[in-house]
Amino acid sequence: MLSSQEIYQQVSHLPSLEKLRLAELLLADLDTPNPEIDAIWREEAQKRWQAYKTEALKTVSYESVMQKYK
Repeated sequence: MLSSQEIYQQVSHLPSLEKLRLAELLLADLDTPNPEIDAIWREEAQKRWQAYKTEALKTVSYESVMQKYK
């Protein structure tokens, strides 16, 4: 198996368009859904939504946030 450095050395000689295609393939491979991580985020989102609905979560208005950056 080639190391990432060895692969990079081979790929570095490709035309830019081919490098872009390879990068897109690698990114798509990394973007594969992970059911375990999805379940953790789903649970966290539900907790946050419930906290928001019951007003247990302190919120800040959009205007207040944007005021910090003016």
